[in-house]
Amino acid sequence: MSCLMVERCGEVLFENPEQNVKCVCMLGDVRLRGQTGVPAERRGSYPFIDFRLLNNTTHSGEIGSKKKVRRLLSFQRHFHESRLLRGMTPQAPLHLLDEDYLGQARHMLSKVGMWDFDIFLFDRLTNGNSLVTLLCHLFNSHGLIHHFKLDMVTLHRFLVMVQEDYHGHNPYHNAVHAADVTQAMHCYLKEPKLASFLTPLDIMLGLLAAAAHDVDHPGVNQPFLIKTNHHLANLYQNMSVLENHHWRSTIGMLRESRLLAHLPKEMTQDIEQQLGSLILATDINRQNEFLTRLKAHLHNKDLRLENIQDRHFMLQIALKCADICNPCRIWEMSKQWSERVCEEFYRQGFMTYIVEPLFREWARFTGNSTLSESMLNHLAHNKAQWKSLLSNQHRRRGSGQDPAGTAPETLEQTEGATP
Repeated sequence: MSCLMVERCGEVLFENPEQNVKCVCMLGDVRLRGQTGVPAERRGSYPFIDFRLLNNTTHSGEIGSKKKVRRLLSFQRHFHESRLLRGMTPQAPLHLLDEDYLGQARHMLSKVGMWDFDIFLFDRLTNGNSLVTLLCHLFNSHGLIHHFKLDMVTLHRFLVMVQEDYHGHNPYHNAVHAADVTQAMHCYLKEPKLASFLTPLDIMLGLLAAAAHDVDHPGVNQPFLIKTNHHLANLYQNMSVLENHHWRSTIGMLRESRLLAHLPKEMTQDIEQQLGSLILATDINRQNEFLTRLKAHLHNKDLRLENIQDRHFMLQIALKCADICNPCRIWEMSKQWSERVCEEFYRQGFMTYIVEPLFREWARFTGNSTLSESMLNHLAHNKAQWKSLLSNQHRRRGSGQDPAGTAPETLEQTEGATP
């Protein structure tokens, strides 16, 4: 087995260039130089990911010099700090997860195309690294690493940058949401009506856009940014403020990581523009625009997926569906997302006036595929569950006043609410 060492970044092990990655051990914070030559450091540190999730083969061996060991970043670094400072070099990598957790996570990845995939459990099994682990697996399983000749260490570094730029204190718009959207996008990319037309570039764009569509989300919406005269609102002139920020942040990380630096300049520019078009499509204020256009295409039966423009439009629709698919998940997961974003966000209005119309048109496009029917069934069930919960809540209040002293909304008011 040959070993390729990449200084300051990590270690990648292959048996031969045609095989999957066996193991990646990331080493330390990486200082990046921009075009001006000025060193730039990303905030935070790079969490250690054990890439044995991609293959059953395990690897053990010495890490290297004490300098590299001292810079090794992992979940267990805190517990080993005193030993490292005393110069006691471990004889094997400090793995993030024990074998039991690795086995469970690997088993989950074998079923990543199932709609009942539990992203909350997967995030726990990967110790909060669900986005990085999931994307590395999907890039590998879709053959994107080989097709685009991507460097595995550089890909990992870019994905960690994306994951770290999500705010962990956000109850909803965090890296777990990004991982959930990415897993949903993977399911949609496998829909027979779409899959047969997709190119490797389409797949990579869909997965990247899903992973980064809410990066660096501040946890507040656009009206809040506008009313508080936030610099982002001024920068983007109150138009798709958050989505523009997510896109530009993603482009910045792509360039900083140099993930696509080996590709022709025209191709990277096209990728950047298409990523922008996909991410900007998630602006909820453009919902009617996309829904009206989708209905017209389906009514006229004029979608030609061999055409790059029509195919890109359906990628936009797929991303929009993935972004708001929580009400279409099984109840146990749907309820967890609802609790995270707060009860008002997932009340009937969001489900009935935002989610349901879009997913009914998606079902028409897929020819009422098994997945589409399952999602609509979950949606109907979850709406009934929320209606029951709200009815019980109103009965408990009895007096017509909630504990905070404000009048509760009627079911009719709730039905018309929007996020």
